[in-house]
Amino acid sequence: MSDEESPVPEEVLTSAKDQLDDEAISLSDNEEILHALSELTPVYENDRSYFILGNYDREPIHRLNLVADRLNCRKDAYAFRMVDIRGEWDNSIQKFCLIADIVTYLIGVAEKEPSDFLVEQGLLVGTTEFFSKSHVLKREYEDEEHPFGWMQDGVFELFDQEDRLYRWQTEEELVDVTEDLP
Repeated sequence: MSDEESPVPEEVLTSAKDQLDDEAISLSDNEEILHALSELTPVYENDRSYFILGNYDREPIHRLNLVADRLNCRKDAYAFRMVDIRGEWDNSIQKFCLIADIVTYLIGVAEKEPSDFLVEQGLLVGTTEFFSKSHVLKREYEDEEHPFGWMQDGVFELFDQEDRLYRWQTEEELVDVTEDLP
């Protein structure tokens, strides 16, 4: 698909090109990234887009899929996960930031299992633009007062203060709190 045919607004492509204009990134890397962004056509074709973050291990990814499926049932909405964007990216933070820039909402599904979205959580609260459009669905665990640790608890507290922290224990509750998202 050429730039002329791309449904991606020119200002997004220009912004991406500007952000990627770095000596450490080759021209072919730039082209691959821009191609991957052009695959996000549904982001521009719908009123709302949801970038779902979380754990990609076998069981937790099932719950990410539940959230994405529920959000995709909404009229004029498109929900997806980072793994849904093809391409080999050497820098997953770069991939995250480029995608986060263009979506309407960032939705984190927090579980205490390894491979959670810890790095992205830091970016969500460390960037005003990302924080303002982020919501976190935090899993609660019985008999565990602080299953996530003090750093993540601080992140959750920030979202709770903004009424953008949603608690769940079961998959049924996860589906229910997903309904509360904008």
